[in-house]
Parts: sequence; C-alpha cells; structure tokens
Amino acid sequence: MKKQAVVINPKDNVATVVADISANSIVHFFIDQAEHALTLLEDIPLGHKIAIQEIQAGENIVKYAESIGAATELIQPGRHVHVHNMESLRGRKDK
Repeated sequence: MKKQAVVINPKDNVATVVADISANSIVHFFIDQAEHALTLLEDIPLGHKIAIQEIQAGENIVKYAESIGAATELIQPGRHVHVHNMESLRGRKDK
C-alpha cells in the first residue's frame, strides 16, 4: 500500500495529501499503526487537507492535535478542506 496522505496525530480530523490526487481516487493513510482508506469526492492538490471524518459546521478543524480553524459548512469525509469551507480562528480579535 502506498501512503497518499499523512495524519499527524490520532486526534486530527484531516489528513494532508502528498501528491495531486483526482476525485474518485482511493487514498490510503495511517492513524497510528492502523491503515485507513477513503474515496476522494473532489480533486485535491498536493499539500492540501482532506476530511477523514465528518466535520459539522462550526466544529473545529484539527491538525497536529490543535484546532486550525472551524468548518463553515458540513464537510464530508473525502472532501477538500480549505478556505472555501473553513475559517481561521487564530489571530482574530473578534473570536
């Protein structure tokens, strides 16, 4: 099995892809020692994040076991996680 995405911490709800990957591709990754796979719902560019579990609107996006922002809409597993469906909560004086 070729690893196509990286999960940094078991608490993460996103993985980072290590290549450009097309929609409908099956992506393999590890959480601790357990292998997981999911089907991408859209094209994902190198270095971008994918949801590895359902993330509800308003729920934290977790990478490195830390919140890196919040979902602005429901994000299904296999979807691209980026500025179009999340907002940063860091460095904001209003949050």
